[in-house]
Amino acid sequence: MIRRLLLLSLLPALAAPAFAQTAPAPAEPPAKRNLEIDDLFRIKAVGSPAVSPDGQWVAYTVRTSDVQEDKSETQVWMVPVAGGEPLPMTAKGGSASSPRFSPDGKYLSFLAARKGGASDEPETQVWLLDRRGGEAQQLTEVPQGVSGYEWSPDGKRLVLTILDPSPEEVERQKHKEAGTKPARSKATPPHVIDRLQFKRDYQGYLDRRRTHLFTFEVATKKLVQITSGDFDDRDPAWSPDGRFVAFVSNRSAEPDANENADLWVVAADNPDKGQTLIQVTRNPGGDSQPAWSPDGKWIAYVANPKPELLWYATRQLALVAAPAAGAAPAAPRYLVEKLDRNAGSPQFAPDGKSIYFLLEDSGEDHLARVQVADGALSRPIAGARSVGDFAISPKGLVAALVSEPTLPSEVFVLDTTKPGAAARQLTTVNKKVLDELRLVDMEEVQFKSSDGTSIEGFILKPPAFTPELKYPGMLRIHGGPTSQYSKSFSFEAQLFAAQGYVVIMVNPRGSTGYGEAFCKAIFADWGNKDVQDVLAGVDHAIAQGYVDPERLGVGGWSYGGMLTNYVISQTTRFKGAISGAGGGLWTAHWGHDHYQLEYRVELGLPWKNREVWERISSPFYNVEKITTPVMYMGGALDWNVPILGSEHMYQSLKAIGRTTQLVVYPGEFHGIRRPSYQKDRFERWLAWYAKHVKGEKGN
Repeated sequence: MIRRLLLLSLLPALAAPAFAQTAPAPAEPPAKRNLEIDDLFRIKAVGSPAVSPDGQWVAYTVRTSDVQEDKSETQVWMVPVAGGEPLPMTAKGGSASSPRFSPDGKYLSFLAARKGGASDEPETQVWLLDRRGGEAQQLTEVPQGVSGYEWSPDGKRLVLTILDPSPEEVERQKHKEAGTKPARSKATPPHVIDRLQFKRDYQGYLDRRRTHLFTFEVATKKLVQITSGDFDDRDPAWSPDGRFVAFVSNRSAEPDANENADLWVVAADNPDKGQTLIQVTRNPGGDSQPAWSPDGKWIAYVANPKPELLWYATRQLALVAAPAAGAAPAAPRYLVEKLDRNAGSPQFAPDGKSIYFLLEDSGEDHLARVQVADGALSRPIAGARSVGDFAISPKGLVAALVSEPTLPSEVFVLDTTKPGAAARQLTTVNKKVLDELRLVDMEEVQFKSSDGTSIEGFILKPPAFTPELKYPGMLRIHGGPTSQYSKSFSFEAQLFAAQGYVVIMVNPRGSTGYGEAFCKAIFADWGNKDVQDVLAGVDHAIAQGYVDPERLGVGGWSYGGMLTNYVISQTTRFKGAISGAGGGLWTAHWGHDHYQLEYRVELGLPWKNREVWERISSPFYNVEKITTPVMYMGGALDWNVPILGSEHMYQSLKAIGRTTQLVVYPGEFHGIRRPSYQKDRFERWLAWYAKHVKGEKGN
């Protein structure tokens, strides 16, 4: 017995060398799972990259949503370019936006509405954070708040974008300065309207208050108004010497009646509130997004030279000479006109020899670079499928938001001073949740529409896809219509794929990224060629053998909801549909939504051009042809595509005994923002399609 115990006591010691020589078995990676609705609130949205002047840091925003608290908030973060842990620069519990580094790099500024500042009822102000330490300090004290700002080149001033104060705001400020309390609040005064454009989604009824520009001295907090008048001023940009500010404004006789917007220049030390201005461009269409060259001799901007085509026209990257005293406005030069693709967000390279900009091209969003001298074009971030925003430092470091089908936007950096350098991912905000998920890639497909037109689309297959099986198909239609599906992360598409659908995403005529002729093909002709194109995408997927033609769903939001109504009024092949923020009887939208100008340009006045208005209202007049069970959804306060349109369609279908449902989200505008409503919307989508497309019971 003693001998046995002795042997047992020696076993661990005798066995130890053997264990020491054997490597431990690698841990099995956790099994990945399919995307779920609640992941919407775990995936964070990264935005607004800004690079420090020395190129050592990148600031950015991170938006998070909490369905339990039913709110979203945005924080400013900063991460070293060399790599390392990101630092939160603003606290949780509030929202901050628009991070900017001061020109000397000592301060990080941002916009925020915070309690504990100078106002008891906080409005959005500019806040300043000393990077050497300490708490952020409120910099501006504008009673009605600040909507935008930019640093002057010497860092001594800001240019602020400020909306004229309301009478109530003026009254509150008077009492604050006098140290008295305002009278008890009375009933909200009536809206008294005399403008042609009298409402906007998210803004409500419009009055004569306008947005103007002010300079603000950081040291003294002196505020000086530099533009004025019955016009809105936006997109301010300082000249390199700090003497002037370029901006965008429609200063025609009736700004609400046309698409015009020109570039103007005002002196930063302006004693007459913008009565003395220099007009830089005279394009009858919209000019926007001015950017000065480093030597101050040129201004790059984005132009729409064809206002008669509205948003269907190709947005051009333009270059114009900076104004000289006494000289007439110079003619612009379009740098990539032959490319016939939309350009945006121009920024000069530090040496002034080239311009970086965003470029839409065939289902991709590129960071592009054009040489000013000869127009040579390049795309510096090779292989990037979707670049959403970017910033460039004085030393040539680019920070860009890059997304791919399985990667929500993250910050990537590129050193443009090193030829051939590749972009490097700098942030990994969503790594933890992405490591858990089994996401699917996008398959790019090309096919012919019924009239032979070449169309591009994307297909996402279920994570456990088996080609021998037939899956329910889900046609998703993008809004706009002048936008495009791109090779970027789409929570919506990934969710439907995770639910076992083959997701079909088509860029029909009317989409951007394929040239002006392709885009304007649906001008005043909605629900015709674009219907043919999206149905051709469904036919293509069915022809591959893995989509069940008897189990098809369709849906979209905004123009996607509108086009859904056109589709189901022209075919009965879909077993379930969801039309979000759509419509069908367009005459009823005249004077009710905010598109008065766009309607007049594209469709004409409804009582003078009745044939066009009646033709595009075909979903309403063909309502008895709709047999697809359809759910209508929208925000109660939407003035972009008002819930009125969905109510028309719902009431009509209900009156003739069709299967339909109407879901209205209280207090919501065109986009559904409240997290609990976002979750509710996805749950209703999945349940409706599960019942009517998949044929599942209990939904």
